[in-house]
Amino acid sequence: MDSNANLNKALTSTRFSDLTPPLSQPVLEALDREAFEFCTPVQVATIPLLCSYKDVAVDAATGSGKTLAFVIPVVEILRRASAPKPHQVMGVIISPTRELSSQIFKVAEPFVSTLLNMRPVLLVGGAEVKADVTKIEEEGANLLIGTPGRLNDIMERMDILDFRSLEILILDEADRLLDMGFQKQINSIISRLPKLRRTGLFSATQTEAVEELSKAGLRNPVRVEVRAEVKTSNNSLSSQQITSAKTPSGLHIEYIECEAEKKSSQLIDILVKNKTRKLIIYFMTCACVDYWGTVLPRLSVLKDFSLISLHGKMKQVAREKALDLFTSLSSGILLCTDVAARGLDIPGVDCIIQYDPPQDPNVFVHRVGRTARMGRQGSAIVFLLPKEEAYIEFLRLRRVPLEGTKCSDEAPDIIPQIRAAAKRDRDIMEKGLRAFVSYVRAYKEHHCSYIFRWKELEIGKLGMGFGLLQLPSIPEVKHYSLSIEGFVPVEDVKLDEIKFKDKSREKQRKKNLEAKRAAKELEQKQKKLRAVSKPITPVTRKKTAKQRRAAQSAEDADELANEYRLLKKLKKGKIDENQYAKLTGTEDLL
Repeated sequence: MDSNANLNKALTSTRFSDLTPPLSQPVLEALDREAFEFCTPVQVATIPLLCSYKDVAVDAATGSGKTLAFVIPVVEILRRASAPKPHQVMGVIISPTRELSSQIFKVAEPFVSTLLNMRPVLLVGGAEVKADVTKIEEEGANLLIGTPGRLNDIMERMDILDFRSLEILILDEADRLLDMGFQKQINSIISRLPKLRRTGLFSATQTEAVEELSKAGLRNPVRVEVRAEVKTSNNSLSSQQITSAKTPSGLHIEYIECEAEKKSSQLIDILVKNKTRKLIIYFMTCACVDYWGTVLPRLSVLKDFSLISLHGKMKQVAREKALDLFTSLSSGILLCTDVAARGLDIPGVDCIIQYDPPQDPNVFVHRVGRTARMGRQGSAIVFLLPKEEAYIEFLRLRRVPLEGTKCSDEAPDIIPQIRAAAKRDRDIMEKGLRAFVSYVRAYKEHHCSYIFRWKELEIGKLGMGFGLLQLPSIPEVKHYSLSIEGFVPVEDVKLDEIKFKDKSREKQRKKNLEAKRAAKELEQKQKKLRAVSKPITPVTRKKTAKQRRAAQSAEDADELANEYRLLKKLKKGKIDENQYAKLTGTEDLL
């Protein structure tokens, strides 16, 4: 590394070779090969503590070098331990997402490779668990790196793994682990590990849940808190003017306040003006990523842009391919959900665009933290509707400073192009409807519901911003009378008649329509038949002897009672003998 590296304000003047206790020579050589010389503040504070067998609870801003802060101590601690047997687990590193686990695994590889007979294994979802089981059985596993679900699954299935000699447990992005509902799996994993171990808890935000987890999993932890400095506009650094911030010091965040129908056009304007840069755009839902990832490449102004989609409902192979492709680009655009909001270290990201503010305000910091990493400069933009302006002050109170910027007057009106594309291809039309509905329903789940009030959503303007041909009929509109003002439906089109551009999909659609039509006709015929047909006389079953005797006895009793009543009438003179004989059926005997 260049000797001027310590001028990078994200780094300290402390070299890795200066740390106490000293790092081993193989690790220092690996750091040198990876071009790491000077430490970040979190590395200076954390590495010596973990290497001295202290438990730590680390609270540091995103992009501060947390991964290396625990990978190096893990390797040093495992180096001091005796050579493990093939299925003897010495260390466990847990992170919330597959992408982050994969990244940690890649960062750790050059350092773990300096250890003899130490087998690291990556355990994440997306592939058959049986494949992981077979691999561990055949090759062994000494350091497990993965997501809580898969780790817990493997631990429950495999008695062959021995955790009794475990040296260290790391929980990365601990707040996110708990937000994503992994509490049960984490508790299960920790319950299987020995209490006499080192534990590191790393998080960008210390929530109450993280505090509870630290009490359960850590023994007298040392708390490490590293914050970025925020300077005032005159760039002076007097003690009165330095404040603590949750965002990187080289990050400049702006907000654009505009109506929903103008958002997409303003987005295109930003993309065109930043063609040579590397950008990430965050959307609220997977369906929104699918839609914009399909429709944006169809716009003439974005014809030569590299647009890549990434969200949690994609298959694992596709997710890895998308991430690797975007990482390799010097300029391009990643459209994603919060699956790419935390921990991922993608080099060279210049700008973050939050097309939709996140449901969880804690995620805002993690999203913008994908740029301005390790002391570099970066920018971020968040789109807000006029009724969401209270979010600005809310973020400022959370030590996230924003500056306002005006809507561009040069933004092209791209709605006609989107609608024209939807009329030509049913795929775009259907994805647009799904994205719109998913957005409305996700908006209802905003954690800041007092700011993002879904009952005040202007559905009409929102639908125009999505470029819909017609507004879908959804319960949220019917039951809550959300405003449809501002929406101009396309009159000259019938949605049912729009065809798929993909011929095979269109052929299948026609088959499905024919099948539905035939089923409907059959149902109508059956209804007509039921209407004109006479009711069928129920089939009487043959009675048993017992049933026949009971019926006969009842008939006999009724007959005797009738004769008795008629006899009384005869005695009283109400009827004569001829009438009596006729009514009792005995006239032939007279």
